Amino acid sequence: MGSRSGAARQEKSGDARPARRRLSVDRRREELMAAALELFSRHDAEDVSIDDVAAAAGASRALVYHYFGGKQELYVAALKSAAAQLEARLRPQGNGRPMDELALGLERYFDFVEEHAAGFAALLKGGPADRSGEIGEIVDSVRHRLLRLIMRQMRVEEPGPALRITLRSWIASVETAGLDWLEHRDIERPTLERMLVDHMVALLGVAANHDPQVEGLLEELARDQLF
Repeated sequence: MGSRSGAARQEKSGDARPARRRLSVDRRREELMAAALELFSRHDAEDVSIDDVAAAAGASRALVYHYFGGKQELYVAALKSAAAQLEARLRPQGNGRPMDELALGLERYFDFVEEHAAGFAALLKGGPADRSGEIGEIVDSVRHRLLRLIMRQMRVEEPGPALRITLRSWIASVETAGLDWLEHRDIERPTLERMLVDHMVALLGVAANHDPQVEGLLEELARDQLF
């Protein structure tokens, strides 16, 4: 996946490697993946080397190869770990009104964004080359989980084209908002979350002008909020 970049190398130059500690196999793997996610969140995967990851984790190059075999395997394992943690946050938590559940889901989503910034950024920031094959499948699995969760909250079994496009467009907006918030943090999280709920309503309103299924769904959502 490429050689070590000047940017990644510069970050490490002049830094003393942390003292190594005796850790369990699982804990050492977790630390290596955490170090990798932090680097992958700030640099293209091609610009991060095994040596960079080893130095950041206070481990040897040989140990990284021992656990993961190579950089591609480490990259995939780290992204899978981030995706699994995010998907765990997206599991249904209740059976309340659809828009209330959507707001709660957004809160859990942004809890992950805030608590695992490196994992979230690494998961979504890869270049075009990373959006195919196994890496693309990891990212798509999170999006599909979120899509299924929203459909369940809105009591929709099979969305038509207009609704499907609307929901997937909203998910893309949420991802972009998460990355922008991590970069700038110049808007309060609750405000951003409320804005995204309103964004969903606005998108559904536009789609309702073109599709009876969305029009009926919007009417049901409005009734649910009134009672």
